[in-house]
Amino acid sequence: MLAEQANSDPAAKADPAQLTLERLYAEPALAGQPPLSMKLSPDGSRVTFLRGKVENSFALDLWSYDIRSKKTALLVDSAKITGAPETVSEEEKSRRERMRIAALSGIVEYYFSTDGQQLLFPLSGSLYLYDLKTARVQTLTDVKDGPVSDPKFSPKGQFVSFVRAGNLYALELATKRLIALSKAGGGSVAYGTAEFVAQEEMDRFTGYWWAPDERYVAMQRYDEAKVPLVKRFEIYADRTEVVEQRYPAAGQVNALVELFVVPLAAPEKPVKIDLGSNSDIYLARVNWLPDSARIAVQRQSRDQKTLDLLFCDVKTGAASKILSEHSDAFVNLNHALTFLKSAPEFIWASERSGFEHLYRYDLTGKLLGAVTHGDWAVDTLLRVDEDTKTAYFAGNVNDAIQMQTFAVALDGKSPPRKLTKGAGTHVSTFSEDGKQFLDTYSDILTPPQVRLHKADGSVQAVLDANEVKAGHALFPFQKNLIEPEYGSLNNVEHALNYRIYKPGNFDPNKRYPALVYTYGGPHVQVLQRKFGDLLPQVFAQQGYVVFSLDNRGSARRGVKFEAAIYRQMGEPDVADQLAGIRWLGAQSYIDKGRIGVYGWSYGGYMTLQILTQGGDLVRAGAAGAPVTDWALYDTHYTERYMGTPSDNVEGYKAATVATHLDGLRARLLLIHGMADDNVLFTNSTTLMSELQTRGVAFDLMTYPGMRHGPANPKTRLHIYRGIEAFFARELDPHGNQ
Repeated sequence: MLAEQANSDPAAKADPAQLTLERLYAEPALAGQPPLSMKLSPDGSRVTFLRGKVENSFALDLWSYDIRSKKTALLVDSAKITGAPETVSEEEKSRRERMRIAALSGIVEYYFSTDGQQLLFPLSGSLYLYDLKTARVQTLTDVKDGPVSDPKFSPKGQFVSFVRAGNLYALELATKRLIALSKAGGGSVAYGTAEFVAQEEMDRFTGYWWAPDERYVAMQRYDEAKVPLVKRFEIYADRTEVVEQRYPAAGQVNALVELFVVPLAAPEKPVKIDLGSNSDIYLARVNWLPDSARIAVQRQSRDQKTLDLLFCDVKTGAASKILSEHSDAFVNLNHALTFLKSAPEFIWASERSGFEHLYRYDLTGKLLGAVTHGDWAVDTLLRVDEDTKTAYFAGNVNDAIQMQTFAVALDGKSPPRKLTKGAGTHVSTFSEDGKQFLDTYSDILTPPQVRLHKADGSVQAVLDANEVKAGHALFPFQKNLIEPEYGSLNNVEHALNYRIYKPGNFDPNKRYPALVYTYGGPHVQVLQRKFGDLLPQVFAQQGYVVFSLDNRGSARRGVKFEAAIYRQMGEPDVADQLAGIRWLGAQSYIDKGRIGVYGWSYGGYMTLQILTQGGDLVRAGAAGAPVTDWALYDTHYTERYMGTPSDNVEGYKAATVATHLDGLRARLLLIHGMADDNVLFTNSTTLMSELQTRGVAFDLMTYPGMRHGPANPKTRLHIYRGIEAFFARELDPHGNQ
């Protein structure tokens, strides 16, 4: 099994221990060493994955599990490839930040060739090819020629493509001939690369797409010359760098995005795709039709109320609209578009019913029928098996805070069949043919476990049992882990789900201080039942009741629930959190005079709004990397929910933290990275200035060189030590007040 490389912890045989921040952010990882980026090989013979070292779970190597022999083998030790510390370009650092993998090093991505015999991976700016037959690593590009990013195999495996210095290249593997698919990149112009908002907000990290027959490559060009130039001071421990970043804040100019189809035989003659007369749009998704003669483009309007599906001719660039989605609020993007090879049809996802579901269309845009339906949401279309006419998807059928894997007939005439077992979260990856899948399962107290299943759900192999027993890093702490309680309360017309951790040896006759952990923003669900954030465990074991609630605006509850915040961020979402805090404070075991709140990013914003709008409900709050004024945040995210500052003046004013500062009576700890290129540090400096002008005392911790997420475990430890000390001082979990 994959867990052959066992976790060992010196404290494994000790008595049950209290979980501390120091242990939470130390090695070995308490979750064990679950495999990352798992893939089933195209020939179905093996499972490949990335895994960290025992002494450093963040430095990833490439591994393989042979399904027949059930043996695990290390394929590539990343530390032995370069023989030197890893170097990462600024462009790649930013890309990893967007992909939320900034904490990882070593081999962070890899790709199979079509025949499943070779693996492609970047490392320290160079590109490498691993041959599974010979077990040899071949260097394809040298970082001395410039660092590469976003590498891919072509569909038939004859080429490897990558982006370097703003241009797109294809390397013919047989001849080593390098083909420049673009030459004019540089400065404000880039080819084959996704622009900032596509990476940060649209879940699109690539800017090029191979045709199935390898004759063409669809390639994005963007020019951000007219995007406002923001000069940021990235303050490090030993220096300050002035970074000029093209940052499209709400209501401002976006990058100009164009799409071309490049013939591989004549890259100097690209065909421009007609995206319409209005250039102020978003290029949301690009897919090839199976015939390689057309590309499917998803074009989203600037106000994000309309999403058009266009079919475009690769020889002329002419486009025709196949279908359109519209909402009075906003249309969410997804990755579900799938073209069938056995019939002139495609699968499309839509929230038109109020919940995201799957639909079948023919190639003219005629609706053939719904594949799924009900008052629940499809999270992801995982695979379509055309042989059995079955779609596999992840969803929350019958339970909004779980995620299970389901199968459903394409004709939609029968209800979905649940394939996975065990209450909690199942993240599944299907083979290309849809005949088997990998399932990573976890629950709130169950670290990730990996099994290989047949398509009917039966287990083929346990790849990583990850049992919490003697020798596992979590074992010494297991008996002290607290099982949270789940429930719901009503606010307005919606039931709001909550989770509550009570301290060990809970005494209902005592009155405890409470901490509220919040995120509260779109596309996130705090209460999803999965293993991950153990910080509530640390605080609960220190004597706090820890409470979380998913307010309106958060994910996986349908359109009406999410769209409640449209044009009014900081109002219904905050109202729901305050309702939850009032409910919490009314419980007999809570000291309502000792309630604190904390959160990061949107959670930092929510923390500030709760403190300022909540009056005396909350005594103290810790706000990390908060947005304080939505006019300072980027276009695609902010305008989706708020419109532009010019067409929603009152909404932006009401959503700005400074508007409500007269209500701030609680103690505040403000935290921000001094090189944050997502929620710009300006959000906090403007708040600092306003608080100082008002004579309001507050605590402040800034982090030199840190971007939006604290990637370094030592930095995380310092952040949460500070939060721990702040709440210990303000709330006194031991009741010594």
